[in-house]
Amino acid sequence: MALALLLSPIMASDAVSARSRAPQPQVNSPLEAALRRHVETLASDEFGGREPGTDGETRTLRYLARQWFDIGMVSGTNDPGNEWFAPVEVVERVPDLSRMVFLRGHRRLPIDGNGVFVVTSGLRSLIEDAPLLFVGKGANPDAARTELAGRIAVILDSQTVAAEGEGQDARAGRLLDAGAAAVITVLDAKRTIEDVVSRRRRPGYALNGERLGGDLQAYMTPAVAEQILAAAGGGGLDALRTLGEQEDFSSRPIGLTGTLEATSRETRIHTHNLIGKIEGKRHDLGAVVLVAHWDHFGRCAEPPAEHLICNGAVDNASGLAVVTEAARMLSAGRQSDRDIYVLATTGEEVGFLGALAFAENPPIPLDAIVAVLNVDSTGLVPAGLPVSVIGSGMTDLDDGISTVLKGLHKKEVSGNAANAYVRRQDGWVFIQHDVPAVMVSSAYSDQARLDRFMDERYHRPTDIAAQVQYGGMAEDVVLQVELARFFADSRRFSGPPVPHQEITKR
Repeated sequence: MALALLLSPIMASDAVSARSRAPQPQVNSPLEAALRRHVETLASDEFGGREPGTDGETRTLRYLARQWFDIGMVSGTNDPGNEWFAPVEVVERVPDLSRMVFLRGHRRLPIDGNGVFVVTSGLRSLIEDAPLLFVGKGANPDAARTELAGRIAVILDSQTVAAEGEGQDARAGRLLDAGAAAVITVLDAKRTIEDVVSRRRRPGYALNGERLGGDLQAYMTPAVAEQILAAAGGGGLDALRTLGEQEDFSSRPIGLTGTLEATSRETRIHTHNLIGKIEGKRHDLGAVVLVAHWDHFGRCAEPPAEHLICNGAVDNASGLAVVTEAARMLSAGRQSDRDIYVLATTGEEVGFLGALAFAENPPIPLDAIVAVLNVDSTGLVPAGLPVSVIGSGMTDLDDGISTVLKGLHKKEVSGNAANAYVRRQDGWVFIQHDVPAVMVSSAYSDQARLDRFMDERYHRPTDIAAQVQYGGMAEDVVLQVELARFFADSRRFSGPPVPHQEITKR
């Protein structure tokens, strides 16, 4: 896409048609009405669920870029060859071949092929004739690095207790990091092989050029485990489970070797971040960045479902609407000291890939960014609720946020409970790069409403514009405006030292 696309007519008839057919929630202000128009347009079926690399992306970025251009923003890519639209190339990998073979000496053991599954994050991974090693609970795999090298670690699902915030396969990942050639998880707990295959056959995504694993993770049913353990002559699954529970247990060879192989199919997706800029008085003072991800899942259901598209009204048409209207107010107001960048990221739903691409190839040095304000999944609550800070206690922005909230007569939720979501949004990428990032919103202050959204609408076709609360969104707009003004004011917020090099060019 190029600047000509930005200046081309928006599909106005499409957007008007979508809005006329959608239910009309009651609104109480011109700001709420503007937010509703954005959400109903971006979350309409005409935009196809805003899936990267599709016509839905083209419509989404065209709509947003036209809005931002009309507001008075300029391109924020700082790259004359890619104005407004910063290219992001994503690699999609889908599991293909899965093969598992066990030997007792030179004798191949018969197993039920429907009871095993092998997957890799690379294009092809193979380990041949590696000894199987039962590691029990293996709380500290680093201590057994020598034992693990070149071996296939075997663990029981029932003896894997994931740490807070980790997925079910986190322990397998740690064993691989500690040197295991592969990890086999025996599904002796609640998970079934069908559950695992359904989840692990979903596409995996990474930025092009990023190193994509090559690790091997495998799964087997209790029935297959009993088959191979019987052949090994060392007792069955119950005996293995009992061994693993012993306090003084150390890793134990099973007496078998295994060959594991997995391959993946690869597709490349060409997508974009959209970057606008509201120019400040002094580029050398650094910048504030407003962020909202634009992507969602596209078509996410199949017939006979009544609705097939994940429209992503709350997640995250709402965030796009908020940053767009916040940018409108900021552009119309007094010029700030610092530049304010407005970033719409791609690929958030598949691993924060747009944020990662921005961090790897930023339009200004990352250490020139004094604050990142992310907006994701607002529109869950009505006006008047207190505010939660996701990222509280993790940056130098807390005092400034408190000052702004006091000025707005807004109450801040005490404690850090909202930080449970800190790793689930684009701001986490910036925090990992030592850039202060927060998400400040009333949407996360009502746990009952949040839980209901997660249970009933999150990442489902039921996340539609008719369910959005525009009163809370309007307050979030005012909040983002005041936060951006505060952190863009060099007298009110000094921020970290800014690099001496020219920061308006890469």
